[in-house]
Amino acid sequence: MRKLKTIKKKQSGRDVSGRVSVRHQGGEHKRFLRAIDFRRDKKNITGKVVGIEYDPNRTSDIALIQYDDGEKRYILAPEGLKLNDIVISGAQADLKVGNAMPLSQIPIGTFVHNIEITPGRGGQMARSAGTSAAIAAHEDGYVHLRLPSKEVRKVRSSGFATIGNLGNIDWKNEVIGSAGRKRHMGIRPTVRGVAQNPRSHPHGGGEGRTGIGMPGPKTYRGRSAVGKTRRKNKYSNKCILQRRKK
Repeated sequence: MRKLKTIKKKQSGRDVSGRVSVRHQGGEHKRFLRAIDFRRDKKNITGKVVGIEYDPNRTSDIALIQYDDGEKRYILAPEGLKLNDIVISGAQADLKVGNAMPLSQIPIGTFVHNIEITPGRGGQMARSAGTSAAIAAHEDGYVHLRLPSKEVRKVRSSGFATIGNLGNIDWKNEVIGSAGRKRHMGIRPTVRGVAQNPRSHPHGGGEGRTGIGMPGPKTYRGRSAVGKTRRKNKYSNKCILQRRKK
């Protein structure tokens, strides 16, 4: 059996040269990194749910699956998946919560999560707590997905997805409660741009409490922070059929 837990290395927002490349990170509590099976590539072998666990590295819960050949793997736990339930991955799988199937085999209107953008690479979309995407249409080797943001995007129908809506829906209603808990989570304080000096942030400077003094807000590096910030020539633009609602 492969090792399912390893100690998570602390990078604290630093890159290989030791400089801060991602701000507001550092000082998190020591934790294990769970190996999650996003690919669901153990085809046509049934597995039994032997545990539902909390994972500190993600918002959704995870389920420990024991397969008939003795191997154990973690998967994302959808809503309604219980102990001793049976799950399977494959083209002939039943339309049941926790089963993974090719998108081409899933009927219109079904809610799915852990969706592959590139077939065989593993699920990359709809992996957060309480999220799912709905199958909107099938068309010439592609499937149209309605995402939680109301965006409609097409992906290849040969990719796999898991049936159901991810659990732990009330995660977004959780109250952190203290600054110390944020530090244990590895999140350092964020200082408002208007409270800084002009050298540190474009919003800084001015006597007293002033506005940002520019047509639109900017990041600390001077890039636009609100509006159309997506690259105009991004490779996946052709896959977006309907933009998300603002």
